[in-house]
Amino acid sequence: MTVEIARHKERPRTRDYIGYLIDGFEELKGDRLRAEDPAIVGGLGWFRGRAVLVVGHQKGRTLDEQTVHNFGMAKPEGYRKAQRLFTLAERHGLPVLTFVDTPGAYPGVAAEEGGQARAIAESMLGMARLSVPVVASIIGEGGSGGALALAVADRVLMLENATYSVITPEGCAAILWRDADFAPQAAEALKPTASQLLELLAVEAVVDEPRGGAHHNPELAAQRLGDAIAQALAELDQIPPQERRLQRRERFRRLGRWSDPEQPPGSYSLFGGYAPPAE
Repeated sequence: MTVEIARHKERPRTRDYIGYLIDGFEELKGDRLRAEDPAIVGGLGWFRGRAVLVVGHQKGRTLDEQTVHNFGMAKPEGYRKAQRLFTLAERHGLPVLTFVDTPGAYPGVAAEEGGQARAIAESMLGMARLSVPVVASIIGEGGSGGALALAVADRVLMLENATYSVITPEGCAAILWRDADFAPQAAEALKPTASQLLELLAVEAVVDEPRGGAHHNPELAAQRLGDAIAQALAELDQIPPQERRLQRRERFRRLGRWSDPEQPPGSYSLFGGYAPPAE
């Protein structure tokens, strides 16, 4: 049910939240290398009186809009555009707000030939290096590396009916069972819901949605998300920039932590799990 609500065609998109939360938004386009990618929208504006830089996936709502925005599946030029905007934010000391809503990065042959994996990796690296506050909000689907490319943040917020996972349930089912009909079982195993990810410490806060989902009252959903973003920024303002960057990196190193009696405390496992030293 949560996956279906996260994908609801009337669910508020990035541009909707920008309209509710960001004053004087000025969109910036292009990666200054190849092309403009409508699947990623970004620019400058004011969040509750504070200048910020905003970047997010844009799915569109009607079929025509979804076609233009490629259903929120960005190509390499989209992630390179995001990198350009992150650099702009760092130069001018602007907090970064991202909105994640994508089934994943575009998997087409042309995108792969154009360096999709590298573009995603460099976007993640660019976010990890920022000294300005970074708050990411999962507002719909948060799928795979396409989502993580905009979610290497100090605080990751998640709307109550959003999802966030390494692959779609259908994709997981196709790999494990060779049958997309097993998607419900895959979704249960992936634990993609906000409450599950909060328990796993993959997100910092879950933002309540209006009854039935954010699409029933987008303005109220935006107000609640805005309050959560404001609170996160207030917390991050109390942390020195270099310490904030170190904490951000450590946050992601802790994800997937596991215990191994054969592994020395404080070392990393083959699979990226981090075992901290005993207190």
